[in-house]
Amino acid sequence: MRGYYGGIRLIQATIKRFVEYCAARARALHDRNFSVRYETNIPRQVGLAGSSAIIVATLRCLMEFYGVEIPREAQPSFVLSIEKEELGISAGLQDRVIQVYEGVVFMNFDQARERVVEGFKCYAYEPLDPALLPPVYIAYNGDLSEPTEVFHNDIRGRFDRGEENVVNAMKHFADLAARARDAIERRDADQLGKLMDENFDTRRSIYNLPAWQIEMVETARACGASAKFAGSGGAIIGTYRDETMFEKLRAQLEAIKCRTIKPIIVGE
Repeated sequence: MRGYYGGIRLIQATIKRFVEYCAARARALHDRNFSVRYETNIPRQVGLAGSSAIIVATLRCLMEFYGVEIPREAQPSFVLSIEKEELGISAGLQDRVIQVYEGVVFMNFDQARERVVEGFKCYAYEPLDPALLPPVYIAYNGDLSEPTEVFHNDIRGRFDRGEENVVNAMKHFADLAARARDAIERRDADQLGKLMDENFDTRRSIYNLPAWQIEMVETARACGASAKFAGSGGAIIGTYRDETMFEKLRAQLEAIKCRTIKPIIVGE
């Protein structure tokens, strides 16, 4: 682990790999000093945050400070390489893609779309207009959480071993994402909501989920809203029809100690 610890290790690893990246490409860096500090008000371990966001933010600062431009499509893979190769963190590209691109992004990881940019494997990342989205809510219980490493326990192993229901579920997730993109572009809120529900139902079929996470989804659905996981820690995201439904949703989720918010989704 090269002596890295806590959030600082993420920053240190990013600086190290950034310097190596520039040195390998003969990009000279000036010798002015800098310091790095970070803070956040995002609840930890509820599926709304990720340590990779610290790496992405640090990388942006370094690129700006040194005037170095790394192609945007390569940045998610660069960030992932820092986590996997430098820090031994097991992860995938999805979080890194949305942290780099922000807004709403359709991600196509089909091997046929794979290409190499600056030495990093990249795939097809398609930004979508957030204005096309129907009303969206996020809900979470800050007292009950589950780290990502617990949630993802052995799914990769089960997939690599060819477990049929896991392999089929992953293919289905990809199909749901493509259909959701089409629904967003058509402004078909009803179809998008159904696809989000189907996403959670598929996820539930391959995971042994805690009862409190299922309760959150079922409570939201009972109000007429759609619901699926926002991440891996138990926060949920979904669509709702109008303010009357949102107020009902917020009250019912508050009754099970969950906070409900309306996210502001900003595109490019």
